[in-house]
Amino acid sequence: MSRNAMLEKNSEVSSPERVRGGVTYTPQVDILETPDELVLYADLPGVHAEDLNLRFENGELLVEAKCQTCAADCTYLLQEYGTGDFYRVFAIGETIDSDRIGAELKHGVLTVHLPKSEAVKPKRITVKGE
Repeated sequence: MSRNAMLEKNSEVSSPERVRGGVTYTPQVDILETPDELVLYADLPGVHAEDLNLRFENGELLVEAKCQTCAADCTYLLQEYGTGDFYRVFAIGETIDSDRIGAELKHGVLTVHLPKSEAVKPKRITVKGE
């Protein structure tokens, strides 16, 4: 990944943080680079699209999600992970075309497509021979 393309604003991963009104988690993220774009995959278990706030402003990509807790009338027999909201911020470099950013949420995984601007993509130069 290009070092200047995306820099994470916070480095704490997966440890819950107590905030007013509940617990906020830092989602686990994978970032891949292709010749045309960066692709960010974020784990957001239990989050529905209507509860997700994904914004790009002032050179930052903000991922904020509300997670609905399980039914209050149930008793857990085993609970291995906690539930809470998610929050993470990334600094986006100038090499990303912010007007073409797209995203989808499927099965608890957020996929964000961050297309590279045409100016930074490698260009093949045609050489004419005699």
